[in-house]
Amino acid sequence: MERHLLPEEIDLLLDGEVGFGTPPLKAHVRSCAACSSELESARALVRQLEHLPHIAPSPLFASRVMSRVQLFVPWHVALLDSVRGLVPQSRALRVAGAGIFASIAIALTIVSVWAFSRIDAVMFTADLVLDRMRAAAFSALASGVSALFGDAAQPLLAGGALGLTAAALLLVVTGAAAAAMIRVAAVRARGR
Repeated sequence: MERHLLPEEIDLLLDGEVGFGTPPLKAHVRSCAACSSELESARALVRQLEHLPHIAPSPLFASRVMSRVQLFVPWHVALLDSVRGLVPQSRALRVAGAGIFASIAIALTIVSVWAFSRIDAVMFTADLVLDRMRAAAFSALASGVSALFGDAAQPLLAGGALGLTAAALLLVVTGAAAAAMIRVAAVRARGR
């Protein structure tokens, strides 16, 4: 063998491997002083490593490391875990929970059947509530505009919802134009 041993070949000799390829390696080590000293220094390193104290991590090491690791949990797994957390562990509590859930489901079914059998009353009530909410929102908006603009807002308020919508649109467009002008002025000032 005209070349020196590779690190993998020295590892084979260190491990005490036996087989077809090791006799030529052993013969080379006996005849080559450089490879022999390399093998001896590797053996000395292994002996030093064997005398190092064996350190075991604390029992809570794994939990501390895993608490810092961010894991991706798919939404369906997280939902299933949340639902499992809500299910009681004891049989009596599960039976009681199932009874309460069934009672609520029956009550909601009865209310739904009653509401659908009287759909005209439900629609009338819903329309009435929505009209009152719309009127309250318009009144609050009108009083806010009056407080903000004073008597100048009277023509807008006279236009009703259409006038207020036009005023809001005009305010948004004016604000956007002002922001664009300020940006252009800032860019020009930076260029100087």
